[in-house]
Amino acid sequence: MAAGCATAPLERSGSLASYDNLTPSDGVLTKSQVRIDKADVLAAKTARIEPTAFAVTAASQPFSERQRSLIKNAMNRAMCLALSERFRIVAPTETADLNVRAVITHIAPTDATAAGVSKVASVVPSIVAPGVPIPVPRLPIGLGSLSVEAEARDRSGNQKAAMIWARGANSFTSAPRASSDGDAYDLAGAFGDDFGKMLVTAESPFGKVSAPPSIGRLQASLGGAPKEAICETFGRAPGLIGLAGERIGLPPDWTDKGAPGNAVSEAAVTDQAAPPPTDER
Repeated sequence: MAAGCATAPLERSGSLASYDNLTPSDGVLTKSQVRIDKADVLAAKTARIEPTAFAVTAASQPFSERQRSLIKNAMNRAMCLALSERFRIVAPTETADLNVRAVITHIAPTDATAAGVSKVASVVPSIVAPGVPIPVPRLPIGLGSLSVEAEARDRSGNQKAAMIWARGANSFTSAPRASSDGDAYDLAGAFGDDFGKMLVTAESPFGKVSAPPSIGRLQASLGGAPKEAICETFGRAPGLIGLAGERIGLPPDWTDKGAPGNAVSEAAVTDQAAPPPTDER
């Protein structure tokens, strides 16, 4: 199985206020380091999501501006939907108990040709043996990967939770998309969900069975209206159309139109990690 997985490093860009007391907390597919001030995180009621950014090294990878925007938006949208399970999400201009920000520190493109070949290969068994489910692993060539670091800071800029996260696509659970941003897009959504869950529960999302999503969260993931209206800033999830597109290997931008009016890409978003906030204590 290891031969069929892309590797992703636990990169540090320097964007976190602190890297102290981070402890390993790996999942089956994910490597991570986390730190949580449990009491303070559980006491928080409101959250503000700052635009995701690319660190300098990640921004140098061969992605178009449209692809970068879609990846960042997918991450923020997944985070917003996950945080909505417990928090009230406020607008960027409002203050909140927790200010959340993620920085993409490493990103490797998908080999679109290899992904296309994998998708074609997966269709052949259904033609040869109709009605017989024959799983076909994805070719372990040109698999994409993603690394992210993120934190939640209180009103004074003090870090209350942090996560360094890394995952690569694999031959068994990652759907091949005929696009260089296919894996990064899917992994961005996975990170947003993991980090959101960590802040909702104030515990690592790895190493245990997660609670089932609420009905509202499930509806939002299928393209319905999100629980928190501010999440509409990131556009609605592609829903069933997105699932169908993923199944047949379509590029992400064929089914996901991103933020309405490109609100995210036109906001004050930088592709360079910002310096750590000043501790005002």
